[in-house]
Amino acid sequence: MGLSDQRFNVNLSILFTELPLLKRPAAAAAAGFGAVELWWPWIEDPTPPQAELDALKAAIEDAGVRLTGLNFYAGKLPGPDRGALSLPGEESARFRANIDVAAAFAHSLGCTALNALYGNRVDGVDPAVQDELALENLVLAAGAADRVGAVLLIETLNKPESPRYPLVSAEAGIAVVDRVNEATGLGNAKFLMDLYHLAMNGEDLPSVIDRYTARTGHVQIADNPGRGAPGTGSLPLGDLLDRLTKGGYSGWVGLEYKPGDRPSAEAFDWLPAEARAAR
Repeated sequence: MGLSDQRFNVNLSILFTELPLLKRPAAAAAAGFGAVELWWPWIEDPTPPQAELDALKAAIEDAGVRLTGLNFYAGKLPGPDRGALSLPGEESARFRANIDVAAAFAHSLGCTALNALYGNRVDGVDPAVQDELALENLVLAAGAADRVGAVLLIETLNKPESPRYPLVSAEAGIAVVDRVNEATGLGNAKFLMDLYHLAMNGEDLPSVIDRYTARTGHVQIADNPGRGAPGTGSLPLGDLLDRLTKGGYSGWVGLEYKPGDRPSAEAFDWLPAEARAAR
């Protein structure tokens, strides 16, 4: 597997979850990582008390790792909920309340990528109405990201696991990226290329990479089937990462896989220590 040209971070919302949140940054550092990313950690609260934000910030700083990616509030992850920004009513309001909080927290740690999950389709609501609401909220999120020097990431998921999530192809994700950039004129909306989700959707991954690397702001990986560590499934992740590099991608590669029946610290044997240390 070609790894020498990649910068890897570890997602602390799917790895090291056997530990309390505030202990995970130090555990990632002990495993040799210099950078981490997170889903929004407070799944019930888009605007947690400042003391909780400060405690997480201190845990990341004390561990000596860099926060490179953060999700906006997206409901209960993992679980059946997928995003909030296109859900009418309370959830959309919660997303809006979270925008400046998440952007400020990211900025305080030098994080320059904010991910906005789109949101499931809702019974009895016209999809066009949801799409209009989504665009309104994504414009607000893109503006907040721009003010703190960050990109706004748009992620596709996969239909088998998220059957009500509307963005289940690279093309659908790119279309939203284009709509946001057209609406804001900022150009800071980018595609989050998650190779696991795209593989689950049956996409031609080399073709996706060739078409969309230049529009990609972040990459995430897990093997397929199983969403385990590289080498536990059949995806040629080394070849795919090499293809990304040759296509000009030089950003972070987030490790967003399940550790399996073992402690998370033992789930990185495929990755040389020197490839984990980028900050």
